Parts: sequence; structure tokens; C-alpha cells
Amino acid sequence: MLEELQRRNLSPITTRIYLRAVEEFAQYFKRPPDRLRPEHIRQYQAHLIADRKLGAMSVTQHHSALRFFFLNTLKRPWMVADMPVPKRPFRLPEVLSREEVERLVECAASPLHRIWLLTLYATGMRREELVQLRIDDIDSGRMVIHIRQGKGKKDRDVMLSPRLLEELRTYWRSANPKPKTILFPGKGPNQNRDVPIDSRSVYDAVQQAAKRAGLDKRVHPHTLRHCFATHLLETGADIRTIQLLLGHADLKTTSRYLHLSERHLSATASPLDSLLLAPTPNPEGTPGK
Repeated sequence: MLEELQRRNLSPITTRIYLRAVEEFAQYFKRPPDRLRPEHIRQYQAHLIADRKLGAMSVTQHHSALRFFFLNTLKRPWMVADMPVPKRPFRLPEVLSREEVERLVECAASPLHRIWLLTLYATGMRREELVQLRIDDIDSGRMVIHIRQGKGKKDRDVMLSPRLLEELRTYWRSANPKPKTILFPGKGPNQNRDVPIDSRSVYDAVQQAAKRAGLDKRVHPHTLRHCFATHLLETGADIRTIQLLLGHADLKTTSRYLHLSERHLSATASPLDSLLLAPTPNPEGTPGK
């Protein structure tokens, strides 16, 4: 299965998720996965929903992994009608106000955590893209950051804020030892190796900052990506530009930020405001103002 995944050049994250899903499938039945059949898949899906209480997104990931295994590794047929995918609910992403983003950044636990948060918010990049940034991806001549092989194995450029450039230069001057190729190299046993930090470190940094800032919203690295897109929309950027900056293949994915933009929401009046209604009378005993 690993060979089939590699042949299709799927991302390391997808590869890890798919292999783990098939491993759990086999462990549940205590049998090698190639000895299991479609009826086992249906039983396992019910287990994921009823017993493990997994959400639709997680169940769909397991479904995709098993489909890949049976179709591409075992070369067996896959009956779509017999293997329904759970319908995923549409939920709007959590977005912070500009003031909350300021609090989050100011509450970063260290200067390194601060520059991670600033880079995520200033560019809208994913945390996996952040950890893979190379020094020569920062193009101060064109004022862009080059993102290599982002989601979907696609390259793209995003804007390089002058303020972020100055922050990155400050980080560079204080870094010891200086990064060689990777902008944010790993620490600890990897201190002297030019390898990226673990993306989990970025996740933990955002969580710590959110806790220190006293934010009661669910905040993770992707939240800053949502903030980037929504705040751009509110300042007048068009949806197509935001799509290109985020690297979305489908404009429908980007259009959800229209639901979150205060500018777009406040620009549309409620039909109630057009009704010629008399004011609601004050309740008895309540003095008028």
C-alpha cells in the first residue's frame, strides 16, 4: 500500500493517515486487512460512528483510506452504493477579531512562537507550509513568499508584508545557530541538522498563546488562516485574489468567508428595516424614556 501511495505522490500527511486507518481496521477484526471483505467495512463504519463517536470528517477519512486499499492495493472492486459516505455538516470556521489576533500574538510564549503566529496571520499559509519554508523562499526583492508544493502539490506566491519582513530579519539576527536552508529548523537532537520543526510545535504554540490571552474560542493554527482570509475580505480584497493566496482549487471553498465578513453582513439590510411599523409600546408600569 505504501508503494501505491508513493507512486501517486500523495502527501506525507495523507500517507500517514491512510496507513494508520487500514492498520486500525485490521486490528479491530484481528485479521490481516487483505482477508477482510466489504461486509467487514460496513460493520467497521458502524463501529466508528456508534462506538468511537467519530465525526463525519474522520469517518470519511477512514472510508477514503479503505477505498484506496481495496481498489489500488488489492485491485478489488468497490461498490459505491454499498459504501455510503456520511454527509458532512457545513460549519463556518471560527474567526478572531483584529483585537483578538493582537492579544494572541502579544501572548506568544517566546519570540520564536511570536514569529510563527505573525507569519501564519500575515500570509494565510498552513502550518505544514510554514515548517517547510526555506530561507530562499523569502523574496524581499519582489516582496513575496514562495510556498513550495503546498496542499495538492502546488506552488504559489503570497504577499510579504514589510512588517513581517522586518520581524523575520529580527528573528534571523537573534537566531543561534543561524538556520542553513530551512527557515525554522528543528531543535533538540536536530539542532545541528537542517530539518524542519515538527508541525505539532506550531499547533502547541498557538494553543498556549490562546490560553494565555484568555480567548474562549477554539483557536489553532488554521484559525489564523481563516482570520487572514476574512480580514482581507473586510478590507476590500476580491474573492478571486483570496482564492489564489490561499491556494484553493475551488472558489466555493473560498466563498465561505463571505459568510464571515462583517463588511458583507452589514452591507445587507434586514427586510425588517423596510417595514413601516409603529414603535413597540412600553409595558405597563414602565416609565417612558
